[in-house]
Amino acid sequence: MDISGITYNPDAQQVKIVDANYDNSKMSQEDFLKVLLADLKWQDPLQAKDISDFIDNTVKLEELQTYDDFETSVKQLLEANQSNALLMASSLIGKVVKYEGNKTYIEGGSGYAEIKLDSAADTVKVNILDSAGNVVDSETLYNLQGGVSYPISIDNPSLPDGYYTVSVEATSGGNPVDATVISQALVTGVEKESDGSIVLSTSSFTIDDSKLVGIGG
Repeated sequence: MDISGITYNPDAQQVKIVDANYDNSKMSQEDFLKVLLADLKWQDPLQAKDISDFIDNTVKLEELQTYDDFETSVKQLLEANQSNALLMASSLIGKVVKYEGNKTYIEGGSGYAEIKLDSAADTVKVNILDSAGNVVDSETLYNLQGGVSYPISIDNPSLPDGYYTVSVEATSGGNPVDATVISQALVTGVEKESDGSIVLSTSSFTIDDSKLVGIGG
């Protein structure tokens, strides 16, 4: 049925608000509002949209704004946490830290390390190697339990200051047993990676902050 003074031709004009390949999941509040208003403007007057649809779209708009605000808050929180982490890590410069790794720092002939076996071992040989791979100190332990930390003290005044490798050879009934080594390192700097993670620098290598287990040796 025609009504005088009102005509509608949906093919008469193409309305473009956003690109055809627009990703709706990333729609901004402004684009959402443009689409909503255009929908109301170009609707068929003979088949006007129910007001409940408009209310529903308005609620979605408010939800979108809430989501945007929340996403912004999360980003700000992450940036603040990363800044705090960098500041806290910077306070470790010049200090000795304990970390999970087999390079331990020796100064004045004294050093420290810990070993923890995955399971019990009847024989455990711990070698301290210099940068050339030479054994400069050695200790053999017997009948160690698994899951227990055992300290390894290094006291050799003839050793120059620097980093040495802690090598662990553990066996049980002739079968090898895995071990975790905790060493000490002198922090000389702090770096922030591209992914936001923090690493500690030493004179020889870097340490991921997730590997830290304590301060002091």
